[in-house]
Amino acid sequence: MMRAVRFYETGGPEVLKVEEVAVPEPGPGEALVAIEAIGLNRAEANFRAGRYFERPRAFPAGLGYEAAGTVLSLGPGVRDRRDLREGTAVSVLPTFSMRDFQVYAEQAVVPASSLVPRPEGLGAIDGAAVWMPHLTAYGALGDLAAVGEGDTVVITAASSSVGLAAIRTTRRLGARSVAVTRTAAKRAALESAGADLVVVREEQELTEEVRKLTDGEGARVVFDPVGGPGAAELAACAAPGGTVFIYGSLGGQETVFPRVALAKGLSFRGYLVFEVFADPRRFARATEFVLSGLADGSLEPAVDSTYELSRIVAAHHHLESNRQTGKVVVTVGGRAATRV
Repeated sequence: MMRAVRFYETGGPEVLKVEEVAVPEPGPGEALVAIEAIGLNRAEANFRAGRYFERPRAFPAGLGYEAAGTVLSLGPGVRDRRDLREGTAVSVLPTFSMRDFQVYAEQAVVPASSLVPRPEGLGAIDGAAVWMPHLTAYGALGDLAAVGEGDTVVITAASSSVGLAAIRTTRRLGARSVAVTRTAAKRAALESAGADLVVVREEQELTEEVRKLTDGEGARVVFDPVGGPGAAELAACAAPGGTVFIYGSLGGQETVFPRVALAKGLSFRGYLVFEVFADPRRFARATEFVLSGLADGSLEPAVDSTYELSRIVAAHHHLESNRQTGKVVVTVGGRAATRV
């Protein structure tokens, strides 16, 4: 038996229960992983609350996309992977549906294709925190937008794990970043992450600050997980012919195409990291970008806080508090209690 997180109805963090369940067996193309750390994502909070684009097939349901641990066993058809053996330290990438696989558990069966061996020196906590933010950022900024020298990228919700990854990704690609935050409390953290300009919404007007930085031209790319009525302001600070990536709906409202975008010839692009996973070539480019960035130090995980699995309810409350800077990570069984 093992501990796993399940829920019997959608709702707030309190619906999550830590229960004893049977250890699963890996099927064809799958692997059983001893989970050491779990990186929490907003998608999981929305899935738990019934607000995600997918809903649980049945109850009780599990959840969880991103984790790190050690391979315990491999299912049929996996042993031809030379980089994957029993005992291999791995990160679990979110390439699957939470209706089919879940990692909030002491042991989890996942597709072997979702596993990446962890580089030497990358501990479980960092290994659970690094992949989804950086793959999300690179997929939009590096792969789709081909951001480069001379470009300016506006990054909203900049203190999130994806926002911090986008700041570092933008710098690595040779462009300038404008990190947008609600209060001045997170200014120092954003500057430390490498933001070229931090705009505090309570104190500054975004469009005016972006125009100052770009000599009136505006930003070629805007990277936003909020959407809703704020899309008009994003369009106002974008350069003619620019692209606004909407990769979430944290605002909880529909995003309407702004009229100013017509005159500027802007592209509003819906984006989820799953389109990167669906294309083997794009996935390979993104993975190599992250691995090389970890190796040369230009990319790094951003961990806000850690909670033990038994405190999953408190971890989800913190995830939804908007107080964090970086990733909220849940450790399992004490095996990843410290960062390497």
